[in-house]
Amino acid sequence: MAEPGGAVEVHGAVAAVDGAVTTRDPDLLVAQIERTREDLARTIDTLADRVSPANNLRILREKVAEQVARPQVRLGAAAAGAAIAGIVILRIWARRRR
Repeated sequence: MAEPGGAVEVHGAVAAVDGAVTTRDPDLLVAQIERTREDLARTIDTLADRVSPANNLRILREKVAEQVARPQVRLGAAAAGAAIAGIVILRIWARRRR
């Protein structure tokens, strides 16, 4: 029997296991099919995680929360808020002067 995870190539009625030619072994083929199926399942799960809208939204929320916790970001947001409030007050004041 071949090592688990070893390379197997099937050519007609024989199988080449790590370069050594052996007769076709059904157990060996079943093991290779199972390994391939498991690899494919892992790949599909990885791809599904990458394109999942819920997962992407969760990652985005975590990144935003990390950025908001930084003092520089809080200070910048406060300055932007004060600037917007000042502009609104000036526009209201200018309208009343007319």
